Amino acid sequence: MGALELRESVLEYINTADERLLKVVKAVIESYQEEEIVAFSVEGEPITRNEYKAQLANVKLEIERGEYTSQEDLEKESDNW
Repeated sequence: MGALELRESVLEYINTADERLLKVVKAVIESYQEEEIVAFSVEGEPITRNEYKAQLANVKLEIERGEYTSQEDLEKESDNW
């Protein structure tokens, strides 16, 4: 069964589903999306949506604490390369 047939079959189930089944389907989809690979690290390692969100939250905290290199500092540092 190809993707088109599967999609049609699933839609038939969803169109006739009760609230309990719809909640289960929604939970499965959300879980799938959270584990979906959305990026790759510099080393080529896959990054899931959850990992990406965690990294973003960490970076925001680092910025709030002033833990970053300004463009000016980076330019000064690059003069020594």
